[in-house]
Amino acid sequence: MTDRIFALLGALNMFIAVGTGAFGAHGLKERLSAEMLAVWQTAVTYQMAHALGLLAIAALAPRFNSPLFATAGWLMFAGIVLFSGSLYVLALTNVRWLGAITPIGGLGFLAGWLLVALAVWRGPTV
Repeated sequence: MTDRIFALLGALNMFIAVGTGAFGAHGLKERLSAEMLAVWQTAVTYQMAHALGLLAIAALAPRFNSPLFATAGWLMFAGIVLFSGSLYVLALTNVRWLGAITPIGGLGFLAGWLLVALAVWRGPTV
């Protein structure tokens, strides 16, 4: 069931990332400064990369059958919410203290990828 949840979260986050990317490129181009547009684009890029990470977790979890994949997936999802979410809000509001939340999301990404590597390392060889 974990693989189904992360496949769904990955696909939904890809949908959102494509939409927010297009919105930034077309709808915000005239409203945000170049600096805030770059912040927006960073949020989109990391959301998209980690949505693909969620899809990878969904594909790998049944193969390696490790509970580490569930933890990795939730850390990646939390990373998307905290990292990309804080950058989206920062770009739209220019509220600078939100930048303090962003690294927490980055740590979620790092920990998630580390757990993926550990699960694969420990997994069965066929």
